Parts: sequence; structure tokens; C-alpha cells
Amino acid sequence: YIFTEDSEEEPKLKYERLSNGVTEILQKDAASCMTVHDKFLALGTHFGKVFLLDIQGNVTQKFEISSVKINQISLDESGEHVGICSEDGKPHAVSKLCCRYVSLLLYERNWLNRWKTSVLHEGEGIITNIQWRANLIAWANNVGVKIYDISTKQRITNVLRDNVSLRPDMYPCSLCWKDNTTLIVGWGTSIKMCVVKERNPTEMRDLPSRYVEIVSAFETEFFISGLAPLADQLVTLFFVKENSEHMVIIFFCVTQKSYCIICTDFRARPRLDIIQPLPESCEEISSDALTVRNFQDNECRDYRLEHSEGESLFYIISPKDIVVAKERDQDDHIDWLLEKKKYEEALMAAEISFKNIKRHDVQKIGMSYINHLVEKGDYDGAARKCQKVLGKNMELWENEVYRFKTIGQLKAISLYLPRGDLRLRPAIYEVILHEFLKTDYEGFATLIREWPGELYNNMTIVQAVLDHLKIDPTNRTLLTTLAELYTYDQRYDRALEIYLKLRHKDVYQLIHKHNLFSSIEDKIVLLMDFDTEKAVDMLLDNEDKISVCYLHKLFKRDHHKGQKYHERQIGLYAEYDRPNLLPFLRDSTHCPLEKALEICQQRSFVEETVFLLSRMGNCRRALQMIMEELADVDKAIEFAKEQDDAELWEDLISYSIDKPPFITGLLNNIGTHVDPILLIHRIKEGMEIPNLRDSLVKILQDYNLQILLREGCKKILVADSLSLLQKMHRTQMRGVRVDEENICESCHATILPSDMAKPFSVVVFHCRHMFHKECLPSSGTLPGVQFCNICSAKRRGPGSGILEMKK
Repeated sequence: YIFTEDSEEEPKLKYERLSNGVTEILQKDAASCMTVHDKFLALGTHFGKVFLLDIQGNVTQKFEISSVKINQISLDESGEHVGICSEDGKPHAVSKLCCRYVSLLLYERNWLNRWKTSVLHEGEGIITNIQWRANLIAWANNVGVKIYDISTKQRITNVLRDNVSLRPDMYPCSLCWKDNTTLIVGWGTSIKMCVVKERNPTEMRDLPSRYVEIVSAFETEFFISGLAPLADQLVTLFFVKENSEHMVIIFFCVTQKSYCIICTDFRARPRLDIIQPLPESCEEISSDALTVRNFQDNECRDYRLEHSEGESLFYIISPKDIVVAKERDQDDHIDWLLEKKKYEEALMAAEISFKNIKRHDVQKIGMSYINHLVEKGDYDGAARKCQKVLGKNMELWENEVYRFKTIGQLKAISLYLPRGDLRLRPAIYEVILHEFLKTDYEGFATLIREWPGELYNNMTIVQAVLDHLKIDPTNRTLLTTLAELYTYDQRYDRALEIYLKLRHKDVYQLIHKHNLFSSIEDKIVLLMDFDTEKAVDMLLDNEDKISVCYLHKLFKRDHHKGQKYHERQIGLYAEYDRPNLLPFLRDSTHCPLEKALEICQQRSFVEETVFLLSRMGNCRRALQMIMEELADVDKAIEFAKEQDDAELWEDLISYSIDKPPFITGLLNNIGTHVDPILLIHRIKEGMEIPNLRDSLVKILQDYNLQILLREGCKKILVADSLSLLQKMHRTQMRGVRVDEENICESCHATILPSDMAKPFSVVVFHCRHMFHKECLPSSGTLPGVQFCNICSAKRRGPGSGILEMKK
């Protein structure tokens, strides 16, 4: 294994060795340095050779450079120019930058295309590391780190070495550029992040135009062998030397009978950590111990860390091994989750990233999860997961059913079988039903209630139930289930017969569930006998499904019968049959208006509320609702016409006067009830009214029509008056029958005398009141003119006739 961490925390990187040609090289030689380009790798060795490798580690070119160790290889961006520095301090190839033993030289082409050499630094000992980024060059020697700006040809700063007690040749400086202005310096156990910034022009004087600010500086637990940036984090290669532990080797000499004790430091595996730099400390994100070959023999200076900026690849170079670290992808994340038996998380991760994963399959991960749950004995969890994992794969579904049957857990998987558009073969469902029928009547009944009848052969299951009923004919569970099966088969008479025979408490619910209302018309009496209250509620709640609605038809037949139920009918109409609510309110004289108003207002029934308000005398509020909530000017005008109240017309005009569409409606409709001039005078000057011309033309037409109607009515009235006058004259000229049954209205004696031979006088008025002539009072102020004192009293007032008679 390349790394040896065994933690519950998932690693951030994955590792693999560069093999192929590299393995063969390192068997005979040892790696000393390496440089990474996006096209190839350049590997230097202790024997002075440089190998060019492809990304997989295959050797493409070999150069015999020197007889001593290669210290550093430098590449330009194109990869065409290579600078090589060996242990003897000599540059061995042309490059833009070369490192000598004690000096740093910069080669530049002048305008004659000749090389111009500049000494950037000398006199402070060996230069051990150089890193070039854009216009900035950073290098390290035994004293510290320098940064040079090519654009201004100025050295910017000198970052001194912190721990001077460490030998610089054993613990060399590590440099890397995070970006064009940020340099990361690692030396010993110290890390500094240096940012190159522009100096304020007012502060320059003789100072460089740029300066360096250390934004983060902290100590680490181990010795630094290499650094590389990773976004805003930092990858660090640590050399681990456990001074507190010693390896003790004891030799015993037999001849001399003495012991020889050798003590040596214990060198642990190098660590590759990802850390988050902070201003004065750091936070560890991940840490991996790497099992590189011969790590026990390596020193801090034997390790290098190089990285590829194009992709997150980190190369750990040691004398006998080269390891590549990569950021883990989603496949690696799933690998780790499966290794830790975190199947739920692995399945979720695969579902989320199913388009990006390459080595894993969502369904295979799901099957592994199901197998894991079965092995644990969590059969319900495994069955529940089948619903999600198996999906539309009917073959896998059937295999799982038979597996659950084998382990005796059909009950667990029965709850999750496909039962929608995608279904298994009917035989699969029948196997489960037969299994339940043998061992669990209640579970069988539950499946029959929950499964659609189309999933299995209904007649096969009916026959199986009948066979069991032969053994146990009174079993209520089997009888109820048989009724359900008859219902699926649309044999409703048999089903209801069983329910009523059992006096099943849920018979009404079952009727409603299976829509059996058309089959119960001849069983109403039985249902009422079984449970009157529930039967009545069912009839009322399902009046649209049952052909006879008692209360509604009773009201249609006679508005007064069943009047004590009118209050209840309001709620029933409002809940189930609103179209009949308003006709009921209009026709019923027994419904409580306040209750009806409350119900209609709760449900926001505007038309019904308007009617009730007008019926209760609150016409102004009713008109307000029509105008504000319905915004229907035609309905408002119609309502005002029905009420024929001047105040309502005034309210309607006041509400409409600032609403042009309402004004148009009023002009078109109120001409026969209100003088249009009253409305026209109140219209604000300048208001735009739609179709005003047409409205004015209609007003004039209505006015002409009214004149014609009045003239026609006048002619008809005169003709009718003359006709009625003639009819009245003819009627008054007719004779009036007088017989022995008539009495005198004054003395109340028979109008005709018992002896008809004697002379008598009778006065009969057109009002059919009869008097003996001698019983009539005096004629009064008009001589010769007589009046019926009864009719005259009615015209003059109460008691006048009596007074007249007294006179």
C-alpha cells in the first residue's frame, strides 16, 4: 500500500506509483530531482543522468549529463529550453536561468540576438533552489531567500532563514509560487507565505517599487521536504524523524563473550498533508503516511515534491520511488464509502453524480446495499430499498421475490412490489397471496385491500379463499376479504350480501370506496336497519351519486314539508350542490336568514350573500358587494331596478362616477329609471368614457321610445276609459234581482213583506245594498238624491254611518 492511514475520515488524495520505465531506472540508480511539465516529466538521478518521461512514466529520452548528482532541472513554459544544475555547480544546458555553485546568472538575448549575461547573486555560498514565475525570480542559499524583479531589474527582499541550527544541506529550502505574486517558503519546520505588493509611489525614494509582506507564518510538527499549492490550501511533504524513539541493535560475540550495542534514529514514513494556512497557524485538512520504497534510509533532502499546474497532480520523488498523488474523484469517494460499508451514502453519491462516475454503476451499488441489509437481517430495510434500486427491472424484481421466499421473508417484500403501470407477472403476486393465505389471514386481507385487482387472477384467489372457508366457514376475515374480491370482480350483490350478513362496521365506507351506490337502491331499508345514522349521512353526503335525494325532492314537492331540516339543507347545498343553493334560498320561507348569511360569507358566495342581504333589508350593503366584489355594473343596475329605491340609485351613481366603464353601463341602462341628465351633470370634465357617443345615442333613442310609449299608453287609456264607462253604464242599467233572502241593511228585516198584496217600496243601490224606503235616512243637502249610507260611511271614515243613522 502506498499510504497507511486507517481512519474513519475519508482521505483527500489518492496515490499510485510511477512504474514502467521508472522502476527499472531506480533499481540501478536513485532519483534526486524532478520537474513537471504538462507534456512530460524530467527526472534527474544521483548518477548524473536526466530522463525525459511521459505522464505514465515511460522513458522517451535519456541524457548523460554528469558523473555526479543532478541537483535541479528547470524548464521554460514551452518545455523547449532545459536548464540542468549538477553537484559540481556547472550549468549543462542553455536556458533562461542557470544556477552555478556559488552564483546565479541570468541569460538574456539582446537586439543582436546575442546572449547577454547578468549576475543576479553571488558571494553567499551555494544556491540550492530557484523558482521563476512571470517577472519574479526566487532563489535560496544558506542565508535566506531572495526575490528579484526582472521588469525593474531590482532585488525586492531577503527572507532570512529561521532555524539556523539545522544544516542547510540536510534540510534544504522548499520554494513554490502559488500565483504570480505569492511565494511559499518552507525551511526546516517553518512555513511562510510571502506576497509581493506594489509600493506607494510617495514612499519609494531609493527603495524598490515592490515590497514583500509575510501574510502567514507558522511552525509545523515535522520537517518540510516539499510544498505545492492546492486552491487556497497547501500540500506539504514532511520528513518524519522520531528522535524520541530509537532502534537498538544488540550483537553478542560468542568467543569474546561480550555485547555490542548500536543505536540509530528511527525514520518513519514521509507524510503528505493538506493544510489550511492561517495568519499565525495552520489547520490540518488531511494527512497520509506514504509507504515509499526504502523510506527507512532516506533523509529530508532525499525527498522532493513537484506539481502540475494544469491538473491537480503531485509527484513525491524519493531515491528509489516516485509516487503520484491525485485529487480523489467521485469514483474514489464511492470506493471509500463501500470499503467502510457506508452503502446508503455510496448509493446517494452515485445517484447524484451518475453522469460523472466511470467505474461504478448505481444499480450494482444498490444491489450490494440490499445484500448487506439481508446479511444483517434487516429484511424490511432491504425490501424497502428494492423499490428504489430495482426500479423498472422486472427480472431483478422476480429474482428478489424468490430470494425472499427462500429465506421466508415474503411478507417484507410484499409491501414494496411494483403495482402501478409497470407490473410483474400475475404468478408472482399469486405466489405471495397463497403464502399469506396459508400463514396469515390478516396479512392476506391487507394485501387484497391494498393491491389492485388487476395484479393477479381474481378467480384463482377467490377459489383459494372458498377452499379455506370450507374448513372455517365463519371466519370474518376470510368472508370480508371474499367480499372485497367480489367487489373487484364487480359482483356487488354478493359483496353487499356478505357485508350486511356480517353487519360489518365499515360497510358504508366500503360502499363509498368502491362506488357501489348504484347497487344499494334496493337495500336502503337494510342499511337503515343496520345503522340509521350512518345510512342517512351516506345518503346526504352522496346525493350526487344516489339517484334519489330525499330532502331535495321533498322540498321540490312542497316548500313547507320538512321545514325543520331547512337549516341543515343550507349547509348541504353549500357543501355539495351550490347551483341549487340560491333557488332554495329564494323559495324557502323557513330557513334562518342569519345562519344562511353566515354560511355564505364563510365560503365567499357573493351572489347568495347579495340575495340574503337584500332579503334582510340591507340593500345598500348588497349593492356595495355587487359593485366592489363582482365589479359587475349590469348586475348592479339590475339589482337597483329590482329594488326601485332612489337611495340605491344615488349610491350606484356615486360609486361609478370615477369609473368610466361603470359610467358607460349606467348611460346604457338607467335611462328608464333615472334621469340621465343627473348622471351626465356629475361626470368630471375631461374624463374619457368608452363608447360615449353610442351611449348618448342610446339615451336619445330611449327618450324617443318613452315619448312614443307614453303617447301610445295615453291613446290606450282613453279608449279603455270610454269602453269601461260604457260597460259600467250598461251594467248599472240592468235590473237587480230581489227575493225573500235579501234583507234591509238598516232594520235587517226581510226586504220583501210577508204579504205581497200590500204596497211596499224598496230602494236598491248599484252597490247591491238594499233598504226599505222608510228605513233610509233623509236625503241630506241634495234634494231628491239618495246615497247608500253604508258605502258613504266607508268613504267618510269609521262610525260615520252610525252617526248618519242616528241623525
